[in-house]
Amino acid sequence: MYPYIHIGRFSIGTFGILLWLAAVCGCWVLYRNFRRWRIDADAISIVAVSTVAGILGAKLWHVFETPHLLFSHPADLLFDRAGFAWYGGLIAAILALLWQARVYKLGSLRMLDLAAPAASVGYGVGRMGCLISGDGDYGKPTSLPWGMSFPNGLVPTTQHVHPTPIYELLGALFIAWILWRRGSPENPRPLGQITGEYLMLSGVARFLVEFIRINPRILWGLTNAQLASLGAIVFGLGLVLYARSRAAALRTETSTPVHTT
Repeated sequence: MYPYIHIGRFSIGTFGILLWLAAVCGCWVLYRNFRRWRIDADAISIVAVSTVAGILGAKLWHVFETPHLLFSHPADLLFDRAGFAWYGGLIAAILALLWQARVYKLGSLRMLDLAAPAASVGYGVGRMGCLISGDGDYGKPTSLPWGMSFPNGLVPTTQHVHPTPIYELLGALFIAWILWRRGSPENPRPLGQITGEYLMLSGVARFLVEFIRINPRILWGLTNAQLASLGAIVFGLGLVLYARSRAAALRTETSTPVHTT
């Protein structure tokens, strides 16, 4: 593992490099989605703002996950290069997208639907930063032939463990593929449905992978990420049902004949 690349006196974190690559990949997917929907919007600026917001949100979520460390070592926790929580980043990025939807006059749900495949790709690529830096996001010990050790990682281990970032990359790319196909302009879905499906699918994926990760259990034998995943699944399901019912209501209104006297 290579947490840092050393160039003379300078050290560049590999997690940061992969985070940049994740933003580039997400930007390309969003740009392609804008192109196929014939939308005139700047994918680069949208992804840049959402990425910065996501990083800040992920850091703050992690900070408030461990309040005892915040009070005992505030500076170390706030400025540590490691320690980011996905759901904090997701919430902050969604808020940034909602704000930019108003700027580009796209509508909130439409912006989120367009960004869903890009978000999934970006998340998966970003997980490779966790793998390369060995920041402790790996899983439990395993005897499977693809188990990996991280002796030089930020959180080192000499045991062979589940390379959970790779699992998450594969899952995220598969989810992105599903969303891309279902979000085609040739067969448009009700506004908000793709976003709801993204929350459900990514929530299920994160919920399952947590069973083999090393995160502490905090309630009902579940990790903090699993509890947040359940919330994402429920919210996503509600959004899908809302999108479908709203579309059905609109179809009923437009198909109802108007009687004049």
